[in-house]
Formats: sequence, structure tokens, C-alpha cells
Amino acid sequence: MTTATATLKRSWALDLSNQTLYDLLKLRVEVFVVEQACAYPELDGKDLLSDTRHFWLERDGEMVCTLRLLEEHDDGEKSFRIGRLCTQRSARGQGHTVRILRAALAEVGSSPCRINAQSYLVDMYRKHGFEPDGQEVLEDGIPHTPMRRGGGTPAQNG
Repeated sequence: MTTATATLKRSWALDLSNQTLYDLLKLRVEVFVVEQACAYPELDGKDLLSDTRHFWLERDGEMVCTLRLLEEHDDGEKSFRIGRLCTQRSARGQGHTVRILRAALAEVGSSPCRINAQSYLVDMYRKHGFEPDGQEVLEDGIPHTPMRRGGGTPAQNG
């Protein structure tokens, strides 16, 4: 295992190179589709929206962690949605998830932000100011908990 520091990178969707987009999608498919044995529509049409931002950590030319930050507009209020956060299996336990999440949240600032967290990660997201915002649901065969940070009080039990 290499001890080189991972470099944090960020790009607007429309500024991604073809290679970077391919590497982002490849890592997400490796984790969510192959490792978690979950067939789901990974290509959902949101990766190249003009206001989508992508964050990733790269080490020795290899992508080790990625996160997608979507901008949403609910009733005229600007908010964000974090999704597709994953870390390469061999790079886990090295603080990459926290580092990339903090970078995205720094960009979000005090704006409302949502995430549909895999339920086993609820406590980790709570450490970053998220609170459950609805009932747990089965999404693509995996328990997920909707969570919210900032911009008001999370819903009480749905």
C-alpha cells in the first residue's frame, strides 16, 4: 500500500475531461454495482448538468474517492444534494471519505444539504451536521435514510 498523499480535486461537470468522467464512473460502478452487488441506474442524467460539481481524491494517478454535489432549487430556495460518495476498497480507513465530505460541505456553506445515506452510515453523517429527515427506505435493495443539514428543522418521522 502506498503512503502518498491523495490530492483533492474539484470540477464543474462541464469542465471534466473524458478520462476523468470515465474514472469517476468506473470507481462508482466498482463500489456500488460490483462490490455491493446492486444493479441500479448509475447513469442517471445528473453527472453532466451544468451546476453539478464533482470532487475526487487522486493518489499516484489513480482515483481513490469521489463525491457528486448537485445543486437543487426547491420552492425557489437553493439547496444541495450529496451523492455517489464512495472510496476504493483498498483506500478505505485512511480518512478519504471525511476529507472529501468536508470539502463539499465547505462549498455548501450554510445552505440546506440533503443526502440519502446508506443507513449504516447515519452516525458518520451526524458527525458532519446531518440529521435524519424521514423514514428509512429500501433503495435498490439497500436500506437508506434521508438526511438533511442546515436550512431548517428535519421532518419529524416522515
